[in-house]
Amino acid sequence: MVSELSFSGSSLYYISEWAVRLVMLGIVIDRHPLRSAMVWLLVIFFLPWPGLVLYLFIGENRLPRRRLRQRRALMEKLKGGRPRYLKHMGNASSIVDQAFLPTIALTENLGHMPIMLGNQATLLVDTQRVIDQLIEDIDAAQHHVHMLFYIFSIDETGQRVCAALERAAARGVACRVLVDAQGSRRFLKKLAPQLKASGIKLYPSLPVSLLRAWVSRIDLRNHRKIAVIDGQIAYTGSQNIVDAGYGHKDMQWIDLTVRLTGSVVLELQAVFAGDWVAENDETLEGPEIFPDTSAPVDAGNAVQVLPSGPLYPTENYQCMVVAALYAARHRVVITTPYFVPDEVFLEAIETAALKGVKVELIVPLQSDQKLVDNAARAYYERVLKCGASIYLFDQGLLHAKSMTIDDSLAFLGSSNFDIRSFALNF
Repeated sequence: MVSELSFSGSSLYYISEWAVRLVMLGIVIDRHPLRSAMVWLLVIFFLPWPGLVLYLFIGENRLPRRRLRQRRALMEKLKGGRPRYLKHMGNASSIVDQAFLPTIALTENLGHMPIMLGNQATLLVDTQRVIDQLIEDIDAAQHHVHMLFYIFSIDETGQRVCAALERAAARGVACRVLVDAQGSRRFLKKLAPQLKASGIKLYPSLPVSLLRAWVSRIDLRNHRKIAVIDGQIAYTGSQNIVDAGYGHKDMQWIDLTVRLTGSVVLELQAVFAGDWVAENDETLEGPEIFPDTSAPVDAGNAVQVLPSGPLYPTENYQCMVVAALYAARHRVVITTPYFVPDEVFLEAIETAALKGVKVELIVPLQSDQKLVDNAARAYYERVLKCGASIYLFDQGLLHAKSMTIDDSLAFLGSSNFDIRSFALNF
């Protein structure tokens, strides 16, 4: 009798394994590109039940349906304010290299934000200067301060910015702060209660919880760095609200931030508004949030915002970067702290180099992620073989995420050029 029961139990388990394999075969092929589908199918076919559990946790870049509905509703509302800034689009073909006009069109189709003319942009590479300028702008704010950062630290820099926010809130300025739940977990425990008590609205972005794993993937992170003051001034780039040493005594982070004025600020405001409504159901709209701007379109810089992340059906940033690499004719310079490219991005680099474009990759000699450093070195030989150059930056941890093409087109922001940033991070 025991033998028969044991056999029956083994048979049921064997049948269940094949049921998992067959069901997941259709699901995985339908929801993933060929390369990642093959990896998942190998795992599931060799280890059906453990593979299924792993897939349920990290197999799909899914978000709660509520967040997706809120995002769609916000986009519909923001369309009403679109005429206020359409006049600042102008004719990009008069400013932008003709070779990159398809890239601009692609970017708008991917992120639904047009290129905006007449902007003023100031590049900032010194952490202290960025924080000093940001605090000065917060102290001058009259209506609102919006901040969204992956890391908001409790160090001296974090406390200085908190003090500026408290001063702004005390004089009636609406202060709204979003921080990534994982990247700013110490801040949420130590400083957030104090800010909330001062009248500042503050929420964690993408809270981490095993209970949420059944409705959304738990390792999706909000990696954005955005500050918007009065809808007139915006900051974005690679710098977080943290000391330049990020808590390390023997290493300084080298970041790249841009301070923007002009109509493109409205696009960064829209990115913030989308993340804000997802966390607390408050819709930000109206002329005070999205003010008109009188900057002439025939002066200043043409700037375009591309939000990316799991909300979009394709890997936006990867798609745009790859398209720009194929359009390059003379020179490409890429800076990134972590170089773990996917095959599509790596092939674009190789193609550019093989057709005679001078491709230069600048990475830190040493970063804070030893495992990632070793993974990156595995790609160096392949990059060098195609004729590209690699330079190791030894004056600190190069944290800037940028790419320039033909001295005509530049990308900078919060996305690294790696698999995780392309697929999982906002």
